[in-house]
Amino acid sequence: MRPLESVEAEAGAGLVGDRYHGSRHRHVTVQSAEQLRAAAEIYGSPIEPQMTRRNITISAGEVPAKPGDRLTIGSVELEVVRIAAPCKLLEDVIGRGAKESLRRKAGSVCRVLEGGTITIGDPVDLQPKLNQVSDT
Repeated sequence: MRPLESVEAEAGAGLVGDRYHGSRHRHVTVQSAEQLRAAAEIYGSPIEPQMTRRNITISAGEVPAKPGDRLTIGSVELEVVRIAAPCKLLEDVIGRGAKESLRRKAGSVCRVLEGGTITIGDPVDLQPKLNQVSDT
């Protein structure tokens, strides 16, 4: 993982250049710096955002976790597919106990509904917007 100033999100495909670009559901993983700090307190040592292998780290708030919830980053609209469960690989990268410390704090896996460019500093709207079904 390497930090970027901006990245292109393609609707229905994910982040251009990412290894999961073009996959069916795993377009973008989003985590919260606040949740990482909470996990670090449990772990007993700082957890750097790039160590979790998530695509995007937001600076404030909690990432929606319910499938179907929506969030926006800049002009990019994302839909939560599932919670991003921490994998055993984190034990190798961060250290023993990391996986358990990150449980329910590792963000969400999302699909890209509306594409665009995501740039550091873009506004983030975390208000869960459920996919509304029309009565008409």
